[in-house]
Amino acid sequence: MKPAIEIYISALAIAFMAIACSKTTESVDLSKEQLSSHTDIPFLQEYHEGFVVREAIVAANDVRAIHVAANQNVWIATGRGAYRKQATGTEWEQMLPEDNIGPVYDLDSEASGRVWLASWDGVYAWENNSLEKVPGLKPPIAKVLSSPEGVYAFGPYGIWLYKGNQWVARDITKARSIRAALTDKDGGVWLGTDIGLYQSAQKETILYQENEDLISVYVKGLDFDEEGNLWVGGLGGVTIRKGDKVIGKKEPANGITNVNVNVVKKAPDGKMWVGTDYGITRFQPGKDDYSVRLSKRWLRADEVRDIDFDAHGNAWVATSDGVSLIGRKEMTLAEKADYFYDQLITRHVREPGIVARFKLEVPGDTSTIVPDDDDNDGEYTAMYLAMESFRFAVTGSEEAKERAKKAFDFLHLLREVTGKDGFFARTVVPIDWDRPMHDMNRTYTDRELAEAIVNNPRNKAVEVRWHPSEDGKWLWKGDTSSDEFAGHFYGYYWYYFLVADEAEKQRVAAHVEQIMDHLLRNDFYLVGVDGKPTKWGVWSPQSLNDDPEWSPEKPLNSLEILSFLKFAHAITGKASYQEAYMKLITEHGYLENAKKLYTTNPAWETYFDIYMALYIYPALINLEEDPDLKAEYRKHLDQWFAKFRETQSPMLNFTYNLLTEGSDELEASIFFLQDAPLSLVDWYIDNGKREDLHLVRSPILEEVQVNELRPPSEYRTMRWDNNPYLAVSGNPSEEKEPVYWLLPYWMGRYQRLIK
Repeated sequence: MKPAIEIYISALAIAFMAIACSKTTESVDLSKEQLSSHTDIPFLQEYHEGFVVREAIVAANDVRAIHVAANQNVWIATGRGAYRKQATGTEWEQMLPEDNIGPVYDLDSEASGRVWLASWDGVYAWENNSLEKVPGLKPPIAKVLSSPEGVYAFGPYGIWLYKGNQWVARDITKARSIRAALTDKDGGVWLGTDIGLYQSAQKETILYQENEDLISVYVKGLDFDEEGNLWVGGLGGVTIRKGDKVIGKKEPANGITNVNVNVVKKAPDGKMWVGTDYGITRFQPGKDDYSVRLSKRWLRADEVRDIDFDAHGNAWVATSDGVSLIGRKEMTLAEKADYFYDQLITRHVREPGIVARFKLEVPGDTSTIVPDDDDNDGEYTAMYLAMESFRFAVTGSEEAKERAKKAFDFLHLLREVTGKDGFFARTVVPIDWDRPMHDMNRTYTDRELAEAIVNNPRNKAVEVRWHPSEDGKWLWKGDTSSDEFAGHFYGYYWYYFLVADEAEKQRVAAHVEQIMDHLLRNDFYLVGVDGKPTKWGVWSPQSLNDDPEWSPEKPLNSLEILSFLKFAHAITGKASYQEAYMKLITEHGYLENAKKLYTTNPAWETYFDIYMALYIYPALINLEEDPDLKAEYRKHLDQWFAKFRETQSPMLNFTYNLLTEGSDELEASIFFLQDAPLSLVDWYIDNGKREDLHLVRSPILEEVQVNELRPPSEYRTMRWDNNPYLAVSGNPSEEKEPVYWLLPYWMGRYQRLIK
């Protein structure tokens, strides 16, 4: 990236846009310095790679311990022996002879490189490419520990120290349930057992098992933080000790996801990783905030048994179903944008220019990706159109311009393919589409119709959703909805003002004119092939003002139609659109209707509506010339932002900043863009099982949610119209398109909030 050149091109592109359409210059004034901005410097991007040790062998994937040796080979102890993965390899090699395989419990290595294994039948040592059993103690052995004084072996029948090529029995404790061992590097060890914490020094052994000593006496994980404080993990959480005193605790109230703590490990960067029966919590000592890693986005299984780190600071995690690598690599936002853009273009585009989520035939397996149809293909392709428009405005890229045009071509086709004047389809598939579509054509019995109309008096039973095009090339899906309409117009808006040349502007205007004339002819209803309004395509005063069943949609749909008419008038100059716009305001009270959008009844609130409003604000804020109306829309925009800014969405924040020339919530926006995971699989994530969170019915009454907003790396891969507080969500049979990330990124670049 060459910032000086890029900024110069950006300035030229925006200056050209300002000359071409002076009405949009209010959206951003680049002659002034922004209030603040983010310089795109490298950050650490985490990613996950999961390893199956042996397909269909449960015991081999039952990983009890993990250790990274000095040469960066990774060793694991499993229910079926010990395995090793070479530092540069991907395969796991069984290290025990096939005729003597049994459970292995622990691993450690010396500075010399010799690796030690604690096994069901004793202790093994790997040295000089040879594995030898080291006799002289009584198995089984549960733990091995390398220390300055030698190698310890701990088991139910005793404790031994290997020194001078022989095992010497050590009388440290009679406790047989040794779950964790840690050297103090000064001739002593700390032991975690089922009956408490032992500190064995050269002269004495002390047992800590009183209530004031530990959260509970079940101790399973031990490590020192950078200040030398001992973190003691076990049933109930983590007790932090300094000398003989307790100086802190980490319990569910402080971020522990599950009270069954199995391991505590200090990472090279000083963070303390706490592995539990339900994921990992990472703490920065001395700070209250924390981060969590769970679900198949980050872990092969949520039950974490052990953690170790390689020389690069990557975490290797032993789970109850295989091994996980939680890796780190330096990235800039620009590099992350390049990565996502490559994923988008190579994996999420299907003919004739649809950009949308794709299906995974095997859930979570990204190699099984296939195209899929979606009700909202038009809406989300329009979001992609907006993204490419911002990318072009920033970079002047001909590629961005061409791809934006192709996206608009698809939206244009959605109207043409129906053969109905001004009516556009939801999506299309080729006539020879060889897989089932969603919402196949069907018939309804009278009983089914009765059930449907009782459950929802507004229900429209659509039996024929898919229709062949007149040219025989496509099947198109009808019953188009209001959210499709709003999404389309959002894409049209940014394409028209940021990308389109004069000829293309005329094409956009003619396209919009046909759609809006359709609405005017039909009293602001979107009328389908059956001659009746579609289920959701309703903006008529007859329904919004006179039918109480439309009360939930009344504020938003009133605002939507005003935005559509304002945009259509601005680009076509047709007086009929301005006349209809004013009539809806003055005679039908649509502006007053809209004012109630953010004081709506809790039963009617959805996250979907937050982003429907986002689609329609640009035209209202930027194109309205009447100062009184403009002021009303600005109040409405401010109310929208004030209510929803807590979601920390860069899409919301950058939209608001674009329309107000500000930099509100910039830090939160950058955090989201950095923290968002690279995986686009819509992993199933159950935050409702986390003990650090509570289940609530807020902010959206009808959904079970968690009581605080977690970082994006901890909730589902989502489009912006989903609820980030949702407790249980995800569909690993889907891979989402990364427009959700790329659109706000390029909006931020366009505003120079990201430099």
